[in-house]
Amino acid sequence: MTRLHIISFSTRLTSSGRPLAHWITELAAAHGAFEPTLIDLREVALPFLDEPGLPSDGHYVHQHAKDWSAVIDAADAFVFVMPMYNGGFTAPLKNAIDTLYHEWQDKPVGLISYSTGSSGGAPALEMIRPVLARVGLRPTAPTLSIPAIENHLDEAGHLRATAGLTDQARAVLAGVAQSAAALPEQAHAVA
Repeated sequence: MTRLHIISFSTRLTSSGRPLAHWITELAAAHGAFEPTLIDLREVALPFLDEPGLPSDGHYVHQHAKDWSAVIDAADAFVFVMPMYNGGFTAPLKNAIDTLYHEWQDKPVGLISYSTGSSGGAPALEMIRPVLARVGLRPTAPTLSIPAIENHLDEAGHLRATAGLTDQARAVLAGVAQSAAALPEQAHAVA
């Protein structure tokens, strides 16, 4: 079974991405190919690059970097749930990627973006692709961009998923499952 980490990359106190990431985690659990884990970057509280060495060296001195390394290393694949701010992806997301290097290598990643505007964060998805390639992550197809995310939340802040949105999210998960299945079998062994 593929160890899938769904990462909510918003670090704001209130975020539309958290209910979205929670819902994606539920869909992943129902899919059957995944052992899903929800990761909230706000709870991780990762400081901005404060390691003395290069991430590509893999020698971390701070406990938060060692902990983040262990979290990412434990996954076979990812789904990034990412907000778009001012036409791009966020600084905390870039920092979370840049803090590590080898832990990301050759792992599939499904991309889901959202925004309050009409683009659904699609420009942020295109902007992040070169960064993902640089650290060896393998973006899968299709992606999902959700415009006007606030229209998908109920009064309690839970996601109200339409049939179309559910189909699109399942397609992202199917792409990740297909890509993960192509990895060597030992990559899927759960410790």
